Amino acid sequence: MKYLICVSFIWLLSVAQDLPKKVNTRTTSAPTETADPFDGASLEKLASQCVTLETEIGAIEMAMMPNVAPEAVRNFLNLVATGSLDTTTFSRVVKNFVVQGGNLQTSEKWNAELAKRMTRKLPDEIGLVKHVRGIVSMARTNEPYSATTHFFILVNEAPHLNSKFSAFGQVTKGMEVVDAINQAPVVGDKPDKPVKINRAVVAPCPK
Repeated sequence: MKYLICVSFIWLLSVAQDLPKKVNTRTTSAPTETADPFDGASLEKLASQCVTLETEIGAIEMAMMPNVAPEAVRNFLNLVATGSLDTTTFSRVVKNFVVQGGNLQTSEKWNAELAKRMTRKLPDEIGLVKHVRGIVSMARTNEPYSATTHFFILVNEAPHLNSKFSAFGQVTKGMEVVDAINQAPVVGDKPDKPVKINRAVVAPCPK
């Protein structure tokens, strides 16, 4: 009996070895992420780009300062170039202090890609730039390396922010629009009717 079982097992094994191998059509390589437009761009390239936030009440134009905060600038330009800021709102306003945007959850096209962008942490790039009227800076919590996509624009001087937050840009035109956003009715720091960024555009700065 043991002999028959052994012979049967050897025969089945030999048959199995002769069967054609099943071709695995499933890919084993991990999908690669597509690089954002300004990944790897030089400081000169970053500095040559300006941003326009086309809000529903007017345009806000900004120049970048990659010499003091290169990764904040790179992140911001990528957000603009990929359309991530389109249809988002200025969701936080502190009267006579700041207006804050960059909350991608306010986007009309909120999706998994935008959610992923909001998880990317930026390095703290604390420079010597003073936080004065018109400066654009990265918002973050009290924890280090907690800046993501949120940014704020100052409407007044705020020396208590110096050497604590990453200033990366400056409004060159449209501060009257920023002032209008800042003076609109709020409940706490939440606007009654948040102003929407219809479209954000990045283009070479005018010469």
